[in-house]
Amino acid sequence: MQEQDISVSLQERVQEALASNTSLCLRGSGSKDFLGREPQGELLDLSGHRGIINYEPTELVITARSGTTLKEIEKTLAEHNQMLAFEPPYFGKHATLGGTIACNLSGPYRPYSGAARDFLLGTKLLNGKAEIMSFGGEVMKNVAGYDVSRLMAGAMGTLGIMLEVSLKVLPRPDQETTLVMKGPSARAALDLMHSWARLPHPISATSYQDEQLYVRLSGTPDSVRAARELIGGEEQEPEFTQQYWEAIKNHRHEFFDTPQPLWRLSVASDTRPIKLDGDWLYEWGGAQRWLACEASPEAVYQAASEAGGHATLYRNGTHSDQVFQPLPSGLMQIHRQLKKAFDPGGILNPGRMYQDI
Repeated sequence: MQEQDISVSLQERVQEALASNTSLCLRGSGSKDFLGREPQGELLDLSGHRGIINYEPTELVITARSGTTLKEIEKTLAEHNQMLAFEPPYFGKHATLGGTIACNLSGPYRPYSGAARDFLLGTKLLNGKAEIMSFGGEVMKNVAGYDVSRLMAGAMGTLGIMLEVSLKVLPRPDQETTLVMKGPSARAALDLMHSWARLPHPISATSYQDEQLYVRLSGTPDSVRAARELIGGEEQEPEFTQQYWEAIKNHRHEFFDTPQPLWRLSVASDTRPIKLDGDWLYEWGGAQRWLACEASPEAVYQAASEAGGHATLYRNGTHSDQVFQPLPSGLMQIHRQLKKAFDPGGILNPGRMYQDI
Protein backbone atom coordinates (compact mmCIF):
# COMPACT_ATOMS: atom_id res chain seq x y z
CA MET A 1 0.00 0.00 0.00
CA GLN A 2 1.32 3.45 -0.91
CA GLU A 3 2.12 5.79 1.98
CA GLN A 4 -0.56 8.24 0.83
CA ASP A 5 -3.05 5.40 0.93
CA ILE A 6 -1.99 4.56 4.49
CA SER A 7 -2.64 8.16 5.57
CA VAL A 8 -6.09 8.03 3.99
CA SER A 9 -6.76 4.66 5.61
CA LEU A 10 -5.84 6.04 9.03
CA GLN A 11 -8.07 9.06 8.45
CA GLU A 12 -10.98 6.82 7.47
CA ARG A 13 -10.43 4.68 10.57
CA VAL A 14 -10.64 7.75 12.80
CA GLN A 15 -13.79 8.89 10.98
CA GLU A 16 -15.40 5.50 11.58
CA ALA A 17 -14.35 5.48 15.25
CA LEU A 18 -15.73 8.97 15.75
CA ALA A 19 -19.06 8.04 14.15
CA SER A 20 -19.42 4.91 16.29
CA ASN A 21 -17.94 6.46 19.45
CA THR A 22 -15.22 3.79 19.50
CA SER A 23 -12.01 4.37 21.43
CA LEU A 24 -8.72 3.76 19.63
CA CYS A 25 -5.48 2.53 21.19
CA LEU A 26 -2.57 3.96 19.16
CA ARG A 27 0.45 1.71 18.81
CA GLY A 28 3.67 1.64 16.83
CA SER A 29 5.71 -1.32 18.06
CA GLY A 30 4.20 -1.52 21.55
CA SER A 31 7.59 -0.94 23.22
CA LYS A 32 6.11 1.90 25.33
CA ASP A 33 2.91 0.10 26.38
CA PHE A 34 4.18 -0.07 29.98
CA LEU A 35 4.31 3.73 30.23
CA GLY A 36 1.32 5.62 31.55
CA ARG A 37 -2.02 4.14 32.48
CA GLU A 38 -3.29 0.94 30.91
CA PRO A 39 -3.98 1.30 27.15
CA GLN A 40 -7.67 1.18 26.18
CA GLY A 41 -9.66 0.86 22.97
CA GLU A 42 -9.40 -0.96 19.66
CA LEU A 43 -5.86 -1.30 18.36
CA LEU A 44 -4.82 1.16 15.66
CA ASP A 45 -1.52 -0.13 14.27
CA LEU A 46 0.73 2.71 13.08
CA SER A 47 3.82 0.64 12.34
CA GLY A 48 3.06 0.46 8.60
CA HIS A 49 3.19 4.24 8.24
CA ARG A 50 6.95 4.40 7.98
CA GLY A 51 9.89 5.70 6.00
CA ILE A 52 12.26 8.66 5.93
CA ILE A 53 10.72 11.43 3.83
CA ASN A 54 13.53 13.95 3.77
CA TYR A 55 17.02 14.16 5.18
CA GLU A 56 19.34 17.11 4.63
CA PRO A 57 22.68 16.41 6.38
CA THR A 58 23.98 19.89 5.63
CA GLU A 59 20.85 21.42 7.20
CA LEU A 60 20.88 19.04 10.19
CA VAL A 61 17.20 18.15 9.68
CA ILE A 62 15.39 14.85 9.16
CA THR A 63 11.69 14.23 8.48
CA ALA A 64 10.17 10.77 8.83
CA ARG A 65 6.80 9.08 9.21
CA SER A 66 5.76 8.13 12.71
CA GLY A 67 6.11 4.37 12.24
CA THR A 68 9.76 4.65 11.19
CA THR A 69 12.00 2.79 13.62
CA LEU A 70 14.64 4.59 15.64
CA LYS A 71 17.09 1.99 14.41
CA GLU A 72 16.54 3.00 10.78
CA ILE A 73 16.79 6.70 11.58
CA GLU A 74 19.96 6.40 13.66
CA LYS A 75 21.59 4.15 11.05
CA THR A 76 20.91 6.77 8.37
CA LEU A 77 22.26 9.57 10.55
CA ALA A 78 25.38 7.57 11.46
CA GLU A 79 26.30 7.34 7.78
CA HIS A 80 26.79 11.11 7.92
CA ASN A 81 28.35 11.12 11.41
CA GLN A 82 25.20 12.66 12.91
CA MET A 83 22.84 11.65 15.71
CA LEU A 84 19.62 12.28 17.59
CA ALA A 85 21.12 14.46 20.29
CA PHE A 86 18.42 13.69 22.88
CA GLU A 87 19.67 10.08 22.81
CA PRO A 88 16.25 8.37 22.90
CA PRO A 89 15.80 5.10 24.78
CA TYR A 90 14.35 2.23 22.76
CA PHE A 91 12.79 -0.12 25.34
CA GLY A 92 12.37 -2.49 22.37
CA LYS A 93 14.27 -3.22 19.15
CA HIS A 94 11.40 -2.00 16.95
CA ALA A 95 10.82 1.28 18.82
CA THR A 96 9.31 3.94 16.57
CA LEU A 97 9.83 7.65 16.15
CA GLY A 98 6.16 8.41 16.82
CA GLY A 99 6.09 6.55 20.12
CA THR A 100 9.33 8.17 21.25
CA ILE A 101 8.07 11.69 20.59
CA ALA A 102 4.59 10.94 21.97
CA CYS A 103 6.23 9.95 25.28
CA ASN A 104 8.88 12.72 25.05
CA LEU A 105 11.55 10.16 25.91
CA SER A 106 15.15 11.32 26.23
CA GLY A 107 18.30 9.56 27.35
CA PRO A 108 21.50 10.44 29.25
CA TYR A 109 22.38 13.35 26.94
CA ARG A 110 19.14 15.20 27.77
CA PRO A 111 20.33 17.82 30.36
CA TYR A 112 23.35 18.74 28.26
CA SER A 113 21.79 18.93 24.79
CA GLY A 114 18.02 19.14 25.28
CA ALA A 115 14.91 16.97 25.46
CA ALA A 116 13.13 15.32 22.53
CA ARG A 117 10.67 18.23 22.61
CA ASP A 118 13.50 20.71 22.09
CA PHE A 119 14.54 19.11 18.80
CA LEU A 120 11.02 18.87 17.39
CA LEU A 121 10.64 21.29 14.45
CA GLY A 122 7.31 20.25 12.98
CA THR A 123 4.61 17.61 12.81
CA LYS A 124 1.80 16.48 10.55
CA LEU A 125 -1.09 15.45 12.76
CA LEU A 126 -4.33 13.52 12.40
CA ASN A 127 -6.58 14.77 15.19
CA GLY A 128 -9.65 13.22 16.82
CA LYS A 129 -11.92 15.02 14.36
CA ALA A 130 -10.24 13.16 11.47
CA GLU A 131 -8.58 16.38 10.28
CA ILE A 132 -5.00 16.31 8.96
CA MET A 133 -3.09 19.34 10.18
CA SER A 134 0.52 20.52 9.81
CA PHE A 135 2.42 22.55 12.39
CA GLY A 136 5.91 24.00 12.35
CA GLY A 137 8.29 23.06 9.55
CA GLU A 138 11.86 21.97 8.96
CA VAL A 139 13.64 25.11 10.19
CA MET A 140 13.48 26.88 13.54
CA LYS A 141 12.27 30.18 12.06
CA ASN A 142 9.05 28.51 10.87
CA VAL A 143 7.90 28.25 14.48
CA ALA A 144 5.76 31.30 15.31
CA GLY A 145 3.00 31.86 17.84
CA TYR A 146 1.92 28.77 19.74
CA ASP A 147 4.32 25.89 19.08
CA VAL A 148 1.68 23.19 18.65
CA SER A 149 4.23 20.64 17.42
CA ARG A 150 5.95 20.52 20.78
CA LEU A 151 2.60 20.14 22.47
CA MET A 152 2.50 16.65 20.96
CA ALA A 153 5.70 15.66 22.78
CA GLY A 154 4.59 13.96 25.97
CA ALA A 155 0.86 13.94 25.12
CA MET A 156 1.06 10.14 24.68
CA GLY A 157 -1.25 10.17 21.67
CA THR A 158 -4.16 11.69 23.55
CA LEU A 159 -4.33 14.75 21.26
CA GLY A 160 -3.74 13.19 17.87
CA ILE A 161 -1.90 10.73 15.66
CA MET A 162 1.47 12.03 14.52
CA LEU A 163 1.81 11.15 10.83
CA GLU A 164 5.15 12.87 10.20
CA VAL A 165 7.84 14.32 12.44
CA SER A 166 10.66 16.76 11.61
CA LEU A 167 13.66 16.84 13.94
CA LYS A 168 16.85 18.79 14.26
CA VAL A 169 19.92 16.53 14.46
CA LEU A 170 23.51 17.20 15.54
CA PRO A 171 27.02 16.00 14.59
CA ARG A 172 28.48 13.17 16.62
CA PRO A 173 31.29 14.14 19.03
CA ASP A 174 34.83 13.35 17.96
CA GLN A 175 35.69 11.53 21.16
CA GLU A 176 33.96 10.03 24.21
CA THR A 177 35.19 8.62 27.47
CA THR A 178 33.78 7.76 30.90
CA LEU A 179 35.29 8.58 34.29
CA VAL A 180 34.37 6.78 37.52
CA MET A 181 34.77 8.21 41.02
CA LYS A 182 34.35 5.83 43.94
CA GLY A 183 33.29 6.74 47.46
CA PRO A 184 31.28 9.99 47.38
CA SER A 185 28.01 10.14 49.27
CA ALA A 186 24.84 11.06 47.40
CA ARG A 187 25.05 14.62 48.69
CA ALA A 188 28.72 14.95 47.72
CA ALA A 189 28.02 13.53 44.26
CA LEU A 190 25.20 16.03 43.75
CA ASP A 191 27.49 18.88 44.79
CA LEU A 192 30.16 17.72 42.34
CA MET A 193 27.71 17.39 39.41
CA HIS A 194 26.21 20.79 40.18
CA SER A 195 29.64 22.47 40.35
CA TRP A 196 30.68 20.93 37.02
CA ALA A 197 27.55 22.32 35.39
CA ARG A 198 28.89 25.84 35.98
CA LEU A 199 32.03 25.11 33.97
CA PRO A 200 32.52 24.60 30.21
CA HIS A 201 33.23 20.88 30.53
CA PRO A 202 32.02 18.67 27.64
CA ILE A 203 29.91 16.53 29.99
CA SER A 204 27.27 14.50 28.13
CA ALA A 205 25.99 12.13 30.84
CA THR A 206 26.19 11.51 34.58
CA SER A 207 24.88 8.85 36.92
CA TYR A 208 25.33 7.95 40.57
CA GLN A 209 24.54 4.79 42.50
CA ASP A 210 25.99 2.98 45.51
CA GLU A 211 28.77 5.53 46.11
CA GLN A 212 29.98 5.43 42.52
CA LEU A 213 29.76 8.49 40.28
CA TYR A 214 29.98 8.06 36.50
CA VAL A 215 30.72 10.95 34.13
CA ARG A 216 30.76 10.78 30.33
CA LEU A 217 32.74 13.36 28.37
CA SER A 218 31.95 13.97 24.68
CA GLY A 219 33.67 16.49 22.44
CA THR A 220 36.93 17.28 20.70
CA PRO A 221 40.03 15.40 21.85
CA ASP A 222 41.46 18.59 23.41
CA SER A 223 38.29 19.44 25.35
CA VAL A 224 37.87 15.87 26.60
CA ARG A 225 41.50 15.72 27.70
CA ALA A 226 41.30 19.04 29.57
CA ALA A 227 38.07 18.07 31.36
CA ARG A 228 39.45 14.64 32.25
CA GLU A 229 42.45 16.22 33.96
CA LEU A 230 40.28 18.66 35.96
CA ILE A 231 37.54 16.21 36.99
CA GLY A 232 39.75 13.25 37.82
CA GLY A 233 38.51 9.72 38.43
CA GLU A 234 39.36 6.44 36.72
CA GLU A 235 39.10 6.49 32.94
CA GLN A 236 37.29 3.48 31.45
CA GLU A 237 37.83 1.56 28.23
CA PRO A 238 35.84 2.72 25.15
CA GLU A 239 33.73 -0.45 25.23
CA PHE A 240 32.62 0.39 28.77
CA THR A 241 31.41 3.84 27.71
CA GLN A 242 29.14 2.41 25.04
CA GLN A 243 27.84 -0.53 27.04
CA TYR A 244 27.27 1.28 30.34
CA TRP A 245 25.28 4.22 28.95
CA GLU A 246 23.27 1.96 26.64
CA ALA A 247 22.33 -0.10 29.71
CA ILE A 248 21.35 3.01 31.67
CA LYS A 249 19.39 4.45 28.75
CA ASN A 250 17.39 1.31 27.99
CA HIS A 251 16.98 0.14 31.61
CA ARG A 252 19.15 -2.93 31.13
CA HIS A 253 21.42 -1.94 34.02
CA GLU A 254 21.08 -4.28 37.00
CA PHE A 255 19.50 -1.48 39.06
CA PHE A 256 16.35 -1.68 36.93
CA ASP A 257 16.03 -5.45 37.35
CA THR A 258 13.77 -5.20 40.38
CA PRO A 259 10.32 -6.54 41.30
CA GLN A 260 9.62 -3.39 43.33
CA PRO A 261 7.65 -0.47 41.91
CA LEU A 262 10.03 1.75 39.94
CA TRP A 263 9.52 5.49 40.20
CA ARG A 264 10.98 8.34 38.19
CA LEU A 265 11.32 11.61 40.09
CA SER A 266 12.02 14.86 38.27
CA VAL A 267 13.43 17.63 40.48
CA ALA A 268 15.87 20.52 40.32
CA SER A 269 19.39 19.17 39.92
CA ASP A 270 20.63 20.71 43.18
CA THR A 271 17.82 19.22 45.29
CA ARG A 272 19.17 17.49 48.39
CA PRO A 273 18.72 13.69 48.67
CA ILE A 274 15.03 12.92 49.19
CA LYS A 275 14.16 11.03 52.36
CA LEU A 276 12.41 7.96 50.99
CA ASP A 277 13.71 4.50 51.81
CA GLY A 278 14.64 2.41 48.81
CA ASP A 279 17.28 1.98 46.11
CA TRP A 280 18.23 5.18 44.28
CA LEU A 281 19.96 5.90 40.98
CA TYR A 282 20.64 9.52 39.98
CA GLU A 283 20.91 10.79 36.40
CA TRP A 284 20.92 14.08 34.51
CA GLY A 285 23.20 15.80 37.01
CA GLY A 286 20.71 14.96 39.76
CA ALA A 287 17.58 16.16 37.95
CA GLN A 288 16.29 12.66 37.15
CA ARG A 289 16.15 10.19 40.02
CA TRP A 290 15.04 6.58 39.89
CA LEU A 291 13.65 4.98 43.03
CA ALA A 292 12.77 1.33 43.59
CA CYS A 293 10.72 1.09 46.76
CA GLU A 294 7.56 -0.20 48.44
CA ALA A 295 6.37 3.21 49.61
CA SER A 296 2.76 4.12 48.85
CA PRO A 297 2.07 6.25 45.76
CA GLU A 298 0.76 9.01 48.02
CA ALA A 299 4.07 9.10 49.91
CA VAL A 300 6.13 9.28 46.73
CA TYR A 301 3.94 11.98 45.18
CA GLN A 302 4.08 14.02 48.37
CA ALA A 303 7.87 13.72 48.68
CA ALA A 304 8.34 14.75 45.04
CA SER A 305 5.99 17.69 45.47
CA GLU A 306 7.73 18.87 48.64
CA ALA A 307 11.02 18.76 46.70
CA GLY A 308 9.51 21.01 44.04
CA GLY A 309 9.21 18.27 41.42
CA HIS A 310 6.96 15.44 40.32
CA ALA A 311 6.95 11.65 40.21
CA THR A 312 5.87 9.03 37.68
CA LEU A 313 5.25 5.34 38.31
CA TYR A 314 7.30 3.65 35.58
CA ARG A 315 7.08 -0.09 36.16
CA ASN A 316 5.82 -2.80 38.50
CA GLY A 317 2.82 -0.90 39.79
CA THR A 318 -0.91 -0.84 39.20
CA HIS A 319 -1.25 0.99 35.90
CA SER A 320 -5.02 1.18 36.14
CA ASP A 321 -4.64 3.76 38.93
CA GLN A 322 -2.84 7.10 39.14
CA VAL A 323 0.51 6.88 37.35
CA PHE A 324 1.49 10.52 36.91
CA GLN A 325 1.76 13.15 39.64
CA PRO A 326 -1.75 14.50 40.35
CA LEU A 327 -2.23 17.91 38.73
CA PRO A 328 -3.49 21.08 40.41
CA SER A 329 -7.05 21.88 39.34
CA GLY A 330 -5.95 24.74 37.07
CA LEU A 331 -3.51 22.60 35.09
CA MET A 332 -6.02 19.77 34.89
CA GLN A 333 -8.53 22.17 33.39
CA ILE A 334 -5.99 23.17 30.73
CA HIS A 335 -5.46 19.48 29.90
CA ARG A 336 -9.21 18.98 29.56
CA GLN A 337 -9.57 21.98 27.27
CA LEU A 338 -6.72 20.82 25.03
CA LYS A 339 -8.24 17.34 24.83
CA LYS A 340 -11.60 18.85 23.89
CA ALA A 341 -10.01 21.03 21.19
CA PHE A 342 -8.04 18.23 19.51
CA ASP A 343 -10.19 15.20 20.32
CA PRO A 344 -13.71 16.30 21.35
CA GLY A 345 -15.05 12.75 21.08
CA GLY A 346 -12.38 11.44 23.45
CA ILE A 347 -11.56 8.51 21.17
CA LEU A 348 -7.73 8.73 21.04
CA ASN A 349 -5.87 6.87 23.81
CA PRO A 350 -8.53 7.72 26.42
CA GLY A 351 -7.32 7.62 30.01
CA ARG A 352 -3.71 6.97 29.04
CA MET A 353 -2.44 9.92 31.07
CA TYR A 354 -5.24 10.69 33.50
CA GLN A 355 -8.49 8.85 34.12
CA ASP A 356 -10.88 11.36 32.55
CA ILE A 357 -8.66 12.55 29.68
